Amino acid sequence: MEVKIENTKAQMRKGVLEYCILCVLYKGEAYPSDIILELKESKMIVVEGTLYPLLTRLKNSGLLSYRWEESKSGPPRKYYALTEIGSKFLTELSGTWYELEKAVNKIKSSK
Repeated sequence: MEVKIENTKAQMRKGVLEYCILCVLYKGEAYPSDIILELKESKMIVVEGTLYPLLTRLKNSGLLSYRWEESKSGPPRKYYALTEIGSKFLTELSGTWYELEKAVNKIKSSK
């Protein structure tokens, strides 16, 4: 049986992608291509086809809001931001992330 390492890596990234998007937006509102750029710079590979459904789901959950801004070089742009609920949700997720990271590191280092 051949192990598909790339599939496992992709599943691990998907599992933390929502959290990473919320972390990016914690710094301030952002245009989707800026979110993608920051994620790619951090080695979190993501494409528009993955990002837009996540942004929509997060918005529909009340975690994000958006506003339209006119663009001088094309159609209006949609900028996303964390809502107050989204900020509280991120705080909760950050605690969970810390606990998971601590648990995984403990398991990795035990012999």
